[in-house]
Amino acid sequence: MSFYETLRHFADSYWLAVIFGLYLVLCLWHFRPSAKRHVDAAKQSIFTEDDHVQP
Repeated sequence: MSFYETLRHFADSYWLAVIFGLYLVLCLWHFRPSAKRHVDAAKQSIFTEDDHVQP
């Protein structure tokens, strides 16, 4: 069985739906309400002063 046939069989099975569902979960995980604190911290992290960096 060639690599193409293996990928084609994989895409024709239910695993494609599973991978698509996992993709959606991982993309939408960022927008859950309980992640707001972490998202805000990440947005402000570039403005924090780096005391450990020497010029």
